[in-house]
Amino acid sequence: MSKQDLNLISQSADQTRQLGKTLGALLNAGDVICLQGDLGAGKTTLVQGLAQGWGSLDPVSSPTFIIVNVYRRADETELYHLDTYRLESAPEAAMLDLDDMLDAGPLVIEWAERIESILPAERLWLKLEHIDEEKRGIQINAVGAAYENLLEKINANLTGF
Repeated sequence: MSKQDLNLISQSADQTRQLGKTLGALLNAGDVICLQGDLGAGKTTLVQGLAQGWGSLDPVSSPTFIIVNVYRRADETELYHLDTYRLESAPEAAMLDLDDMLDAGPLVIEWAERIESILPAERLWLKLEHIDEEKRGIQINAVGAAYENLLEKINANLTGF
């Protein structure tokens, strides 16, 4: 494991949400958080905590059918939650104006591997794996100095792992 990687085992959905909450509290406009994992791996559960930690006033749901959910904070800043599961290609995702989303707030992408070719090179990548009914393996990889710094802050603020 390098300083750009962190491997965790979440013992429960609550613990996965807590990781998300820790991450969400550290996010800024322009941050790209990529989520990879099979159905039921905990991606949306993680985003629920992330939005809470970020300060969202809105409930979190999977944007599988509407592609993008936008969550707001009291200061009117926005967090974008993109699900690329139903997109046919990276060029189709490019039409969603990812740059505009990144200018306005953080962007969290479920099924990010489907559009990796159009994503910024620097990003935080979380791979979630189903271990059993409750447990999830979570591998976090930071690409770029800003995300390495973010990963260090996540690790320093984690409790219960």
